[in-house]
This record gives sequence, C-alpha cells and structure tokens, in this order.
Amino acid sequence: MASNTNASIEVVDHPLVQHKLTMVRDRNTGAADFRQLLREISHLLAYEVCRDLDTEAVEIETPLEVSTGPKLQGRKICLVSILRAGNGLLDGMLDLIPAARVGHIGLYRDPDTKVPVEYYLKLPDHLDERQCIVVDPMLATGGSAIAAVHRMKQAGAKRIKFVCVVAAPEGVEAFTKAHPDVPVVTAAIDRELDDHFYIRPGLGDAGDRMYGTK
Repeated sequence: MASNTNASIEVVDHPLVQHKLTMVRDRNTGAADFRQLLREISHLLAYEVCRDLDTEAVEIETPLEVSTGPKLQGRKICLVSILRAGNGLLDGMLDLIPAARVGHIGLYRDPDTKVPVEYYLKLPDHLDERQCIVVDPMLATGGSAIAAVHRMKQAGAKRIKFVCVVAAPEGVEAFTKAHPDVPVVTAAIDRELDDHFYIRPGLGDAGDRMYGTK
C-alpha cells in the first residue's frame, strides 16, 4: 500500500517493505545481508512505481483456448542508476524487468561546496519514448537526484520517476521544487538532515554499507 504525502510523493508503507527497511537500518546488518535486503526492497518498490505502465491487449493461445491478455506497450523501460549506491536498487528491479534498458550516472558530492559533480554518464537512446526510472537508495539534500534528472531531461527523457529507500524532508522539498513533474516513490521520509548532511535516523552511507567500504 502506498500513502500520498502530496501529489508528487508516494510512501510505500506495506508491512513487508517496512520490515525489511528496519533490518536495513540496523547497524549490525552486514554487507551481504544489506545488499540482499536492498534487492528485496527494490522488488517491492518496483511493483508500485510500475503500477501505471501502459499496456495493450494481445492475443495468445493457452493450452485450452485462444485468449487475450495485457502486455507492456511501447519501447522498453529505462532504469538509471546513480552510482554507486543506486546499483543496489537497480539489480533488484532488473530481476523483475530483465528487458529494461539501463543507464548510469556517476555523481559525487564535492566535500567543500556540497555540489554534485558528474564524472560518468551513459544512457540508452530514445529516452523520449521510454518510461525512465531513476534509482538511488537515499534522497538526502536532493542535489545528486536533481542533477541526474536534469541530465536525463537534457538527453530527451520526458517521463521520469525517482525511486529511493529513505528520504529526508529537505531533499524531498528541494527535489519536488526543482522537478515538480517527477514523482518520487520511497519507503520512508525520515526526520531530518544533520549538520553533516546525513539522513536521521537514516541507515548510514548506503554505498559503504553495500560494499564494506568506508
């Protein structure tokens, strides 16, 4: 089940999502379990973010008779990971949508200015004809997500959604102000950002926890 906090934000409050989110937050969860839990959460978030995909009726033959059923319409979905932590959600979504096209955007936050700096960009073609889903486990200040979506729009994307596991109110406000046309799907909106721009209570640095780095 998803609850709408406003027209652009959906918080997926399904008990399975919230159960796995609690386990992800736990500092005692090791890297292997953390990656697996992110993958499982991404499965559940994928169901919600893909709820309104366009379908068309096609004729098939079951073992018993000719029938019709819905099939996804148009060009394949485009999944775009904000490196490196976005890959934790990307892998899970590809389990459900293996034919999706995949893009990557590499961004890091300058430690002094806190401004996102792009270091890598590789996107599929025909973005204007695809439903694009941008993934990153965390929406903190919103800077990286805003920059990533901006670059996708420059590349021609017209239908974009953003998916994260945990968001800060400050990041949500900044993102929806910059991209009011891009819906956000998340498992939680946490309390606040601290002085170091970490989400509280949050789950720590998702990339470091995924890969066992610091």
